[in-house]
Amino acid sequence: MAYLKRKEGVIGILTGGGDVPGLNPAIRAVTIRAIREGFKVIGIRNGWKGLVSMMREKKASPDDYYQVLSEEIVNKVGRTGGTFLHTSRTRPSHLPKNEVPEHLHGKYRDEINDLTPEVLQNLDFLGIDYLIPIGGDDTLSYAVLLAKKGVKVIAIPKTMDNDVAGTDYCIGFSTCITRTIEMTHNLRTTAGSHERILVIEVFGRYAGFTALLPTMAGAANRCVIPEYKFDIDRLTELLVGDRYTNPSHYSVALVSEGAMFAGGEMVFEKDERDMYGHKKLGGIGDLVSDQIKERSAKYNKGRRINTINQRLGYLVRCGNPDAIDSIVPMAFGNLALNLILDNAYGRLVTIRNGRYDNVPLDVVTSMKKVVDVDKYYNRDRLRPHYESFESKPLFIMTSDY
Repeated sequence: MAYLKRKEGVIGILTGGGDVPGLNPAIRAVTIRAIREGFKVIGIRNGWKGLVSMMREKKASPDDYYQVLSEEIVNKVGRTGGTFLHTSRTRPSHLPKNEVPEHLHGKYRDEINDLTPEVLQNLDFLGIDYLIPIGGDDTLSYAVLLAKKGVKVIAIPKTMDNDVAGTDYCIGFSTCITRTIEMTHNLRTTAGSHERILVIEVFGRYAGFTALLPTMAGAANRCVIPEYKFDIDRLTELLVGDRYTNPSHYSVALVSEGAMFAGGEMVFEKDERDMYGHKKLGGIGDLVSDQIKERSAKYNKGRRINTINQRLGYLVRCGNPDAIDSIVPMAFGNLALNLILDNAYGRLVTIRNGRYDNVPLDVVTSMKKVVDVDKYYNRDRLRPHYESFESKPLFIMTSDY
């Protein structure tokens, strides 16, 4: 084919942070379009870790760090979940001493090290002209740093929490809330059979979209989100009332993993932090369930109501993408190539007001994308609030950037 005769340059692509359905379709879209435009595409393994760990010696095996991508390779995985390039939560600018690759031990000896010089040299060694990172705000915050150092970066947003600033939508969100709705409805049969209150913990560190949207869709009676510290007595009172009015005598609450009791803080599984300073969340659902059980008698004529407690966790981020997380990655990948062909860099591909677009990449670090509580959350009723859907984006509560 004539388009294969042109040599436009080399594109590097990587995935960082948590896995979500839709990453492989995005890699596929970038690769196929790029090859047909005359580019060579290199897939970098394990996110930023691959660019930190790579050995530049010609004799070193590339298999652990990168691979040259072809249409045949990406077509085999383009419909599947996860990321075949693998991923990590590596932050090259803040690498702990014990994470420094062995061949660099003599060069980087501090407790926390900045290996950005290695990343830049490795990009040059690979001959990468353009870099397309796919990730959330942590992964893309490092992409902002590279862009400021002259790397030609075009970023693609992904995160099941849908909390990357500047875009209405992030890859992985639709599959996440689709699964949350489906699994919550499935668990209703058990809650109804035993006439209990069902408490489900879902992802959402700082943003409550993954709890709020399923609740708006009818999956739950109430939800508590990170943006508003809730009163456990009020939540219990509401759920007991919901159970009473339900002919099957059960009620349902969705709890964001970052939700906090009034006067309290986030609940963590352990104190260890990742390279971006985050402790591993988990356990708020357990506490909410226990507290509801203990307090329920106060609102149920002295009789305690048992609870069912379930953490959905990785069940909502594994497996194949849904329709939206198959279509959007295809469009995002092609948008990224359009920007490269237009010599536009330092950009984030987005959906804004229902239309595909792009914005400056540094919006990722300039603001936080969270639920606007005044607009979309009823503090007293602990559930979504809305006045009109007219002219709202597909998923209603999105970035106002």
